[in-house]
Amino acid sequence: MEGQAEAHKESEKHLIMLSCLLCHSESTASYFEDIANYFFTCSNCGSVFRDPATFLSPSEEKERYLTHNNDVNDPAYQEFVSPITEAVQKNYSNKANGLDYGAGTGPVIAKILEDRGYEIALYDPFFHPNEAVLDKTYDFVVCCEVIEHFHRPLEEFRRLRKLLKPGGHLFCMTDPLPSSAEFEAWYYKNDPTHVIFYSADNLNYIKQEAGFAEVILRERLITLST
Repeated sequence: MEGQAEAHKESEKHLIMLSCLLCHSESTASYFEDIANYFFTCSNCGSVFRDPATFLSPSEEKERYLTHNNDVNDPAYQEFVSPITEAVQKNYSNKANGLDYGAGTGPVIAKILEDRGYEIALYDPFFHPNEAVLDKTYDFVVCCEVIEHFHRPLEEFRRLRKLLKPGGHLFCMTDPLPSSAEFEAWYYKNDPTHVIFYSADNLNYIKQEAGFAEVILRERLITLST
């Protein structure tokens, strides 16, 4: 018990000086804690993020992604990603080129769009680590169930902004941050690879700091445009 008390004191010391995962401000405070999770909130940018001391290692992270059963031919999986595929088709003809950033083990968005004549490049640090595709620019970039995994979110969004041509769109899908009253029961927080959550507050911060012209949050679909 004494050891646990000392560990808790050390955690409190760490909490006081902890920098925000997104904006790097030290205006942070404890947000939620249970047996498996410890989250902080930032009063500067509005982010809620996991304690970086509890992040999985790259090998542990990859192992967890390998457990996902992502069959690109599964109609339910195709329906799940439809907010992004429909947004792409609404905004672009199949003459446009796109990048699936964080494509994962089952790049279903690329499969759907390629079947409709779109040219889609793939990038994923674990499963499609072809960094040559990051030297090009695209009409649109898609990130499906990816941005909540960003360990360095502002750096990642600045990279994504540079990957877009003028007038381009970044389409992201993630579960938006619920109210504080709903957070304890929120299933999404329990995945240890989910390290930051998004709301109008921190998306507006990202828009400004990463150089986007507009951000729209509509249910699970986030659209950032240049």
